[in-house]
This record gives sequence, structure tokens and C-alpha cells, in this order.
Amino acid sequence: MAVIDQYFQHLVEVGASDLHLSEGQPPKIRAHGAVQPISDGVLEHDTLKYMLSEICEPDAFERYLERGDLDFAYEMDIQSRFRCNYFKQKNGLGAVFRLIPTKIKTIDDLGLSSTIERFGDLRSGLVLVTGPTGSGKSTTLAAIIDYINRTYARHIITVEEPIEFVHNNKTSTITQREVPIQTPTFADGLRASLRQDADIVLVGEMRDLETISLALTAAETGLLVFGTLHTNNARKTVDRLVDVFPSDQQSQVRTMLAGSLRGVVAQLLLRRSDKPGRVAVNEILVSTPAVGAVIREGATQKLYDIITGGKSEGMQFMDDAIWEKLLEGIVDPVEAYMKAIDKSRFRNLLPPEYSELGNSGGGEEKKK
Repeated sequence: MAVIDQYFQHLVEVGASDLHLSEGQPPKIRAHGAVQPISDGVLEHDTLKYMLSEICEPDAFERYLERGDLDFAYEMDIQSRFRCNYFKQKNGLGAVFRLIPTKIKTIDDLGLSSTIERFGDLRSGLVLVTGPTGSGKSTTLAAIIDYINRTYARHIITVEEPIEFVHNNKTSTITQREVPIQTPTFADGLRASLRQDADIVLVGEMRDLETISLALTAAETGLLVFGTLHTNNARKTVDRLVDVFPSDQQSQVRTMLAGSLRGVVAQLLLRRSDKPGRVAVNEILVSTPAVGAVIREGATQKLYDIITGGKSEGMQFMDDAIWEKLLEGIVDPVEAYMKAIDKSRFRNLLPPEYSELGNSGGGEEKKK
């Protein structure tokens, strides 16, 4: 048993999601969205270095000490798997560990719209699951991949950094590749999948021009591609994909995207007020001829009207999803206000002690 396992066991026992270890600070966990220390003593350099090295391959640990960053996965036991991120900070070494559930939840288990599951029925095109770090994108994608795995006989390739949810073959055949262990980069893994008789490719992160370009090409040539971006609504997602390219290529990229994009699922996690925990809310864009037209025109501000008018196709605007959770008593007005895009809609519901927050504007207003 590794020394660090004592912290992991405590995290599992109290139902926390993350463990934070930093040199010169006490160990901390994130439980139900809040970070809190679990002991008074601070972590010394030698102690932390030993704990981090004990669960990491020697070559990878040397790479971390040299470069200052490392991502990998660690399995404590059959029920407990962790996504590990090692980094360096001003006081020395540091690491954050995210507990990865070993049982993959279904879309129903997660309380998400059945529209999201339907993206798994597609045969080709690009589907993006977006949101800030820690918003549950990987969990939602795992649920979609598991649905395909149970329902269809396809070859699914995932390219991840690190591999989080481990999928066993069911009706489909699944090949999981980890960056940089089994393939050097996301782009390399995606490029190789075009020669590996894949039906579906999951790209863990689309963060550079080469990966995004390859994803668009793969989607155009008949693969179903799932990818993630760190954007928090459909409009920003489309703009980000186009803006990555040089200006002289953007018109062509808009045409490619208009033809290949099948949907965008933007996700946020809100702290619950009815019980401990967090709840996911989604903005859902389903591609239609109207969506394709506004992408080609570069008029993404019109996506708001398409989404709010597209409920019959399963579309959903983020603020409507937040509003629904507020009316159900699942989240409180302050949490709803902080996560909303159009703050004015929620401002009048803030309690009196938060009136200054409402008057300050508090973020981006909806643009029409």
C-alpha cells in the first residue's frame, strides 16, 4: 500500500471529489464544491516528493521533475481510480487528484436530457461537449460512449490524457489510447485513427489548430467525432473553433463546420441547495439547416434565437436550464445568478444581502 493511499481512502470515505497536495500547505480535499484542509500539518518537500514518486513510473516522474507538469491515471483498487496532475508551484511540488468513478453512469443516471444520448445514434459528424474544467464533461462523454458500446457494433477509439473511464467491450469494440504513452499527441492519435478502421473517435481535448483541423476532416469523411473544448455555451464554441484558424482560412472552416457539426452540449455544475452535492445543467444545440446557415454566414449571435426556438428538436438554452433548477428548488438564486449568462433575468431574485452583487453587473450579458 502506497503512503498516499491513506489520503485517497479518506477522500472515498467522505464522498469528496478531489485531493489537493502542495508543498508548504496542509493536504486538502474538495467536497461538494468546497475545498477544505483535512489536517493541520503542512507537507514537507521530501515527504511529498516520496508520495508522488511512489505511484508514478520512474521515467514519467523524472520528466515531471524536469518539465514541471505531468498527467496520468492511478488505480488504488478495483473501485478507486484517480486522474493525477502533478505540477510545480512557487513553494515547490504540487498535485491534484480527481476520483474517477469506476461505474459509468448512464444519461438517465446523470439526470441529463435524452437529446444528449441521441447524439450516440449518429453515424458521422462532429459533436462537442464543452464547459470549464471540472464541469463533468468526461462523465457525460463516458455515458454517451457507454450507450454506443451497449447499443451498436462499432469500433470506438478514444484518445485521452489520461484515460479516465475504462470501457470494457460490450456490443462495440473499444480501443483506448493515452497521450503521451500510447500516442505522442491528440493530433497523432486522431490522425492514426483514420487508418485504424474506426467508426467513432473521442478526442479528449481539442486545443490546437492541428487537432481541430483533423477532427473537422475526420467528421467530413464519415467518422463520428466527439471532442471537448473549454467554452461555456454553443455560440462561444463555434467562435472558438473558427478563431483558431488564420483569417484567410476562416471562411472555408465555417463552411466545413456548417456541414459537419451535429451538436454542442455545453455543461456547468451548480452547487445544490436541497442536499449536498452538485447538479449538471446543459445548453444543447442540435444542428439544423438554420444552424448551418448562420455558421456559414459567421452570424453566431443568431444561435441564441435558434436554440430558444428549437425546443421541439431537443435544444435548450443554458439560462433556461438554470432557471428550471431554480424553480425546482435544486439551486438557490445566488448560485443561479453567478452561473447565468444573462444575469438580469436572475438579479431580482437575489436576497437583499446580495444586492451589491446584482448591481455590479457580475459578468457577461446576453448579446442579441
